[in-house]
Amino acid sequence: MQHLIDKVAIITGASSGIGYEAAKLFAAEGARLVVSGRRQAALDALVAEIAAAGGEAVAVAGDVRDEALARRLVEMAVERFGGLDVAFNNAGTTGPAAALPDLALDDWREVVETNLTAGFLGAKYQVPAMLARGGGALVFTATFVGHTIGFPGMAAYGAAKAGLIGLAQVIAAEYGPRNIRANALLPGGTDTPMGRAVANTEESRAFVEGLHALKRLAHPREIARAALFLASDAASFVTGTAMRADGGVSITRT
Repeated sequence: MQHLIDKVAIITGASSGIGYEAAKLFAAEGARLVVSGRRQAALDALVAEIAAAGGEAVAVAGDVRDEALARRLVEMAVERFGGLDVAFNNAGTTGPAAALPDLALDDWREVVETNLTAGFLGAKYQVPAMLARGGGALVFTATFVGHTIGFPGMAAYGAAKAGLIGLAQVIAAEYGPRNIRANALLPGGTDTPMGRAVANTEESRAFVEGLHALKRLAHPREIARAALFLASDAASFVTGTAMRADGGVSITRT
């Protein structure tokens, strides 16, 4: 059974990591996709891979901080596929690690705009398109950082991602009566290019793995499966949640 048959979905941050795996999975589950990221060549390769497997996808490259991109992604979904049912607002950045007094304002703004403001811009255009279809599902990639655990040096990242949880909750309350669900997905440590940039030595990777109850990092496809659940009708009574797919990092003290 395909969980997204006849659905149209937008996925941001699709050129690598969680977004890349989610795009392949959503397409295999029947969705027609608009995928976005900064790297056109990587997106084109993803679209070709999806097409080779019998799926449908179109790529739109750009910066998620740009409101024009948020509008264009929705326009593309409507023009090419007739509407929008699902949005996986996944793009993000950790930014530079720095103690709070040493964090430059420009770095703070970049992290907040890429993680939180981009989620707002996406939803601003996604919600009306979903209302035109009679409902839909939004999923925002947040994190356990700033929610259950505070990591030193990650003030901007933790604050921005925590803001996505609040954004999802407000959307859920505002639009639940009109059949729109919104949820935040909180991955644990995941073996992605962004994750490897943080845990960039064997020692730091082992430390991060040891924080988790499962004593390992997630593969991006494991997080993609959690996103699929929230995006699909399997989660038809799930909205306004901060759903952890964190390998037990939030509850482990060993």
